[in-house]
Amino acid sequence: MTTTTNTLPVKKGSQPPPGNLWLVALQRLFRQRSGIAGMTILGTLTIVAILAPIIAPYDPLQVLIGIEPVKKRDNPCIHLLGCPDDQPQHLMGIDGNVRDVFSRVIYGTRISLFIGFATIGAAIVVGVVLGAVAGYAGGWVSTVIMRTLDVLMAFPFLLLAIAIVAVLGPGLINAMMAIAIINVPAFARVIRSSVLSVKEEEYVMAARSIGTGPLRILFLHILPNSISPMIVQGTLGIGTAILETAALSFIGMGAQPPDPEWGAMLATERNQVFSAPHLVFFPGLAIMITVLGFNLLGDGLRDALDPRLRL
Repeated sequence: MTTTTNTLPVKKGSQPPPGNLWLVALQRLFRQRSGIAGMTILGTLTIVAILAPIIAPYDPLQVLIGIEPVKKRDNPCIHLLGCPDDQPQHLMGIDGNVRDVFSRVIYGTRISLFIGFATIGAAIVVGVVLGAVAGYAGGWVSTVIMRTLDVLMAFPFLLLAIAIVAVLGPGLINAMMAIAIINVPAFARVIRSSVLSVKEEEYVMAARSIGTGPLRILFLHILPNSISPMIVQGTLGIGTAILETAALSFIGMGAQPPDPEWGAMLATERNQVFSAPHLVFFPGLAIMITVLGFNLLGDGLRDALDPRLRL
C-alpha cells in the first residue's frame, strides 16, 4: 500500500507546520474568529441539549392550568427584572396551550440538533457513495448517476421537499427523509469533483500498478484525500437542514403538535405576532442562533482546510 503525506505550502525559508494535515487544519481553525464563534455557539447549544432536563424548569408538554396561577399567552415574568415575587417565573412567557415557552425552546434544541445531524449524515453517506462511484467509474455509470441527480436539483428544494412529504405523509421523520433526499445531489457533486482530481494522483496510479482492487483504491486511497470539501459542505448543510425542516413544520408538514420543535412553535402562534410577540420571537431567535453557529463554523472550516491560505 502506498501512502502520501499532505503538506501545506509554506513561505521560502520557513519550516512546514508540524503534524499531519488534520492537526494543522485544527490549529488553523482555532485561529479563525468565525470558527471560534461557531464552535462556541454550537458547544453551548450542545450543552443545553444534553442538560435540557436540568435546565428546563417544566416538562415541555405540561399544561399548567390548575397548577399555577397563569393564563394562556402570559408575558414573560422574570423576578430580577421586576416581576412580582408572588407570581411564578416564566422566562419566555406562556404559550396558547398554557405551557412554559422557555422549557419548550430548551427541549427544541435537542430536536433541532438531531434533525441537522441525522438528515445531513444520511445525505452525506448516500451522496458520497454515489459521487465517488460516478467520479471513479466514469463513462455511462457517471452519466446515469449524475443526470438522475440533476433532475432532482432541477426542482426548487422546498417545493420538492413538500412533494415528498405529501407522498409520505406529514411527520417529523418523513420531513427529515425529504430534507435528506434533496441534499444528496449537492454532496454527490462535491465528492465527484474531488474524486476526479484525486484519482489522477501518482499514488493512485501506483496502487493500480501493484494490482490493488478498484474498491480498495476508492475507499482507502481516494476518499480519505477527497473528504475535506465534504466537511465544509456538511457543516453548512446542517444549518440549512434545520431551517428547511422548520419551514416544513411551519406549514404543518413536519413536526406535529405537541412536539416542542421551533418551526411548529412558530406555526402555532404565528397569528399572535402583534398581541403576544414573545411566542414567535424566542423560537425564531433560537433558529437564527443555531443556523448562524453552523454557518460560522462552516466558514471557519473552509478557511482552515484551504491549503492556499496561511494565517
